[in-house]
Amino acid sequence: MECTVSWTGANATAGTTTSGSAMSFLATTGSGHTLVMDGAPDAAKPENGGANLAPRPMETVLAGTGGCTAYDVVLILKRGRHDVRGCTVKLTSERAETDPKVFTKIHMHFVVTGRAIAASAVERAIAMSHDKYCSATIMLGKTADIITSFELIEG
Repeated sequence: MECTVSWTGANATAGTTTSGSAMSFLATTGSGHTLVMDGAPDAAKPENGGANLAPRPMETVLAGTGGCTAYDVVLILKRGRHDVRGCTVKLTSERAETDPKVFTKIHMHFVVTGRAIAASAVERAIAMSHDKYCSATIMLGKTADIITSFELIEG
């Protein structure tokens, strides 16, 4: 797996950038997809901040973790021949106040929609993702207390 991240402000002239942000970055993944990231605006030092044009890098880490675990949960339920029709995970997090500002707490709330799926199957799928399959969750679990919850909607 590979990814190239380029600062789009590298062509800055006279305090302006091609992206409109002093701290905007473009990531190109090995699979050929692109993702824009931007820093938070910095009122005290605008040249050091972003323009809120895209997600922050750490937001993309959180989003990727949600995608990784949701993928696992859906796949595990499908492999168990459950009639899963939807899966959403809402992640909320806390970060350390000092550098490095790692995630210290992450709560993942899953909403799984399907027909005749036992709550125990969803609970098992989430546990398997977090204990064995989701590399992102397992990595973040080294610094963060990860808590999960879920609700099951018949439909």
